[in-house]
Amino acid sequence: MAFKGGKKIREARASFDKTVAYDLKEAIEIVKRTSYAKFDASVDLVFKLNLDVRKADQQLRGAVLLPNGTGKSIRVLVVTNNPEKQKLSTAAGADIVVDGAALEQKIKEDEFDFDVMVADPAMMPLLGKYGKKLGPKGLMPNPKTGTVTPTPEKAVEELKKGKANYRTDKAGIVHTLVGKVSMSTEALAENIQTVVSLIKKLKPAAVKGTYIQNIVLSSTMGPGIKIKIEK
Repeated sequence: MAFKGGKKIREARASFDKTVAYDLKEAIEIVKRTSYAKFDASVDLVFKLNLDVRKADQQLRGAVLLPNGTGKSIRVLVVTNNPEKQKLSTAAGADIVVDGAALEQKIKEDEFDFDVMVADPAMMPLLGKYGKKLGPKGLMPNPKTGTVTPTPEKAVEELKKGKANYRTDKAGIVHTLVGKVSMSTEALAENIQTVVSLIKKLKPAAVKGTYIQNIVLSSTMGPGIKIKIEK
C-alpha cells in the first residue's frame, strides 16, 4: 500500500528539475509551490560544506538573528539567582523566569514547558548536573548560541525577534531554520541571504578547495531545491 501523501510528493518532485540550481527567489517560489503540508511548514536551509569536522576549528556552531524572524513562536525560560536580572528578563518577554532551586524542581518533575533555556553563567555548575536530561532535549544552554550570558534579557529579546541555531554534523552539513512557508518571498530571501553571508564569513582558514559545495532549500516534508551559489 502506498504511504499517505505519496502522490503529492511525486507531483511536487515532478514540478521542477532536481538537477538544476535555481536563483534564490525562484527556489523559494518552488518551495512554496511544492509544500503540501496542512500546517504552516517550516523552511530549512542546508549547506554541504567542505569541512574536516574531526578538527575543532572546522566545527561551526552558533546562532544567527534573522532580519524577518523565524515565523515560529517559542517559549523562553531564564534561570538566574539575580533578582535584577530576573526582573529585566521578565520585562524583555521571557515566558518563565526561575532561580536555580525552582529550575531543579522543574527538571526533577520532567516539567519541560519551554523551548529554549537562557542561563546566567553562574548557573552552569548546577545545570551540568542535569546534562543527561537537558542535552538530548536540546535544552542545555551554550555560550556559542548566546544562551549562556551575563545579560539574559538581551538573549530573550533576540530569541523572541527570531534567532536560529546552526551546527555542523559529522558529515560537514549545516541545517538551519530560515522561516515559514507563509512568509513572503522577499522576507525569506533576506533571511537566507543573511545566513549565507554568515556561513561564508565563517570559512575556516585551513579549508582548501570549494568551501560551499551545495545549498538546498526545503519545506517540512517537501522536496529539496538546489540554490545557485553566488561568488
